[in-house]
Amino acid sequence: MRGPDAASYLQAMVSNDVEALGVGDACEALLLTPKARVIAPLTVLRSAVDDFLLLTEPGLGERVRSVLRRSRLAAKCEIETEVHDSLVVFGEAEGIPNSDYGLAAIEVLDGEHETTVGDDELELLRIKAGTPRWGREIDDRILPAEAGLNQRAIDFEKGCYPGQEPIARQHYRGRVNRTLRVLAIEDAELLEYDAELTFEGKVVGRVTSAALDGWEVVALAYVRVEVPIDVILSVEGRAAAQLDLPSPRP
Repeated sequence: MRGPDAASYLQAMVSNDVEALGVGDACEALLLTPKARVIAPLTVLRSAVDDFLLLTEPGLGERVRSVLRRSRLAAKCEIETEVHDSLVVFGEAEGIPNSDYGLAAIEVLDGEHETTVGDDELELLRIKAGTPRWGREIDDRILPAEAGLNQRAIDFEKGCYPGQEPIARQHYRGRVNRTLRVLAIEDAELLEYDAELTFEGKVVGRVTSAALDGWEVVALAYVRVEVPIDVILSVEGRAAAQLDLPSPRP
């Protein structure tokens, strides 16, 4: 997105304070429906004063472009899709900060690096870090606060944007019905997406992601907030211990 109105228009459309970004800085943000359902998670990079690159998940670029173009009206900015290769590099380096894996990391666009971490290991790190992913923990069934996205992608001091009213109402007056938790599940057999979690014979949640970690499975799951964090849940006849929640990510 580029043009003289790019900053002000983007500020009015996404959940984080993108006008506060300096050139070369980035932040996470959400593009939401008026009812605060997630259209797409974003990382917003300010490439220049009037030039922003909106990074999103594969397959969502055209969706983001369509929504932003439809609401643009008289705003003077161009909105186009680009395709980039993205690499996560662990350690301290120059790039776009990435907090998805619980380790110091940056994201590099169109760079050349040798791959040293496989997809399975990367997925295990993501799950242990409690990071939600589009198509697994993030879809049109969840509210951002349920996935912990309010801690990393929402500025509660900025002005209006689509979905801002229900986001603020939930934050200041209400509570969520479920939260994302990390589980350690006995037996090295992966679970199906949406596998039901039970406690004392009642369904209390569902599994959204799972990965092997030695001889057990580590999973992310939505669990009802009234279920204590220190109890053992059951899934497909297997014991599921709830792990300490990761510290909030910046």
